[in-house]
Amino acid sequence: MKKYILDLKREFTSYNGTKFSKDLIAGVTVAAVALPLALAFGIASGAGASAGLVAAIIGGFITSALSGASYQLSGPTGTMTAILALTLAKHSIQGMFIVGLIAGIIILLCGIFKLGRIVNFIPLPVITGFTSGIALIIAFGQIDSFFGTTSVGDGAVQRIISYFANGFHINIPNMLVGLFVVLLMIFWPKKWNGFMPSSLLGTILAIIAMMLLKLDIPTVGEIPRTIMLENRLDIFAMKLGDITTYLSPGFSIAVLCMIETLLCASCAGRMKKESYNTDRELVSQGLANMALPFFGGIPISAVMARTSVGIKAGGITRLTGVIHSLVLLVCVLVISPIFKHLPLSALAGVLFMTAFRMNDWDSIKSYFSKRMKGPISSFLVTMLATIVFDLTIAILLGIGVALVVFLFSVSKLEVSTSKIERHKMKASDKEEHHATIEERFKDTVVVYISGPMFFMNSQKLTEALEKVVGYNTVILSIRGVPLVDVSAMTALSDYYEICEKNGIKLIVCGAHEKVMNKLKSYGLCDIIGNENFYFSVDRVLTCEELNI
Repeated sequence: MKKYILDLKREFTSYNGTKFSKDLIAGVTVAAVALPLALAFGIASGAGASAGLVAAIIGGFITSALSGASYQLSGPTGTMTAILALTLAKHSIQGMFIVGLIAGIIILLCGIFKLGRIVNFIPLPVITGFTSGIALIIAFGQIDSFFGTTSVGDGAVQRIISYFANGFHINIPNMLVGLFVVLLMIFWPKKWNGFMPSSLLGTILAIIAMMLLKLDIPTVGEIPRTIMLENRLDIFAMKLGDITTYLSPGFSIAVLCMIETLLCASCAGRMKKESYNTDRELVSQGLANMALPFFGGIPISAVMARTSVGIKAGGITRLTGVIHSLVLLVCVLVISPIFKHLPLSALAGVLFMTAFRMNDWDSIKSYFSKRMKGPISSFLVTMLATIVFDLTIAILLGIGVALVVFLFSVSKLEVSTSKIERHKMKASDKEEHHATIEERFKDTVVVYISGPMFFMNSQKLTEALEKVVGYNTVILSIRGVPLVDVSAMTALSDYYEICEKNGIKLIVCGAHEKVMNKLKSYGLCDIIGNENFYFSVDRVLTCEELNI
């Protein structure tokens, strides 16, 4: 709390009317962007438009007030809706609220115990993959609303299959409204988005068209003029025995929130040239997600779209996020009756474009254009697993593929041999001394080993060493070895036994301190003999002091 108060004092130092006006304008601008997205994500989750609005209002207010940065803006996100829709289908609306509560608790604990940095262990191709997978799920989930058709099934794959089984019947007026919104968002000039976001304009025009033309197509329906919804978490209806069934989706929501929030903080921090407090950011997200189910709101996370708009609109402090929430609250209390005329196909069009823009196209293009096999594999596996299974399995599979690819890439071990040559000797400038050293080491070979020596290449190491024959002395130069494990040390021990049996002297040179400590702890120094460990090949040739 002391750090939080100090950061607030620093943030609002010399705050005045001019700075407040900038925060006010930025807050209103962000609210204009957030309004149609909150409606769309609420409907896409299955909880309803009002649940998305409540999440943007309550969640946005709490996270902005308590955030670990002055620029973070939070609300419902497209990536959340895919998991929420599946959770709602399996566990009802109360189950979804329980999942949101569990996710909030997990996020809060991660912030308290400073575990936010764990998300840094998730490779970028994995993040890109499940983002693209969720984008596809969102797009598939809006086909019914966009075209006015009907599908059945719990998952995206089942719904797509049902179109082939039951037929695909298009409602033309429904599709035209959605298509109009999509085209408007595509061709609306970016420079005008600062004055009127294309998504908001599209929804306004769709409402006007609906009211004037009296189109017979599905609409959002009534939106309660309150932030305490009738459908909200009933804490007394929770059964402790059922909690375990909600842990997996709760964990998925928590991981997703942490990833999105910390990636957003990192990217936006570079935009604004300002640092952020990771742990406090997670605490704020955890508290917000714990509170939202009791109001009837869906889970939230920090959102790059809102945050970047706030920064570009001139927002200076966290009041930008607070004002954005208050503006949305006014919309709910004053003009929500107008939203009942909003066609669902218009929001489907907004979500189609949102899903398309969610993809990290620059990274995807880079993976495939540069034929980066590892990132491509991680990306595709994660994306497909996200569609077919769920986020938790997708992340685990993606990380698994990334680890396997990484292990194969770092397991490359280079082994080369070289006889002692006169020009490599630095003992003396006297030619006769060179000749003496050359004569002394004429049956000696230096084996240079470069790369990590561990279980994946220990067999290759054994095979390479067994090919070194016909010498009285073998010098192993392992200066290029950054790490060694038990498998590799066992291979070295076995090779020493072969050398001893055949009367070959084995010398080890150039071990780094960490590698040397490993060799000592394994007992390899005692097996080979401390006197046979040297700092470098040159020390062997000149018989200088040992370095063990």
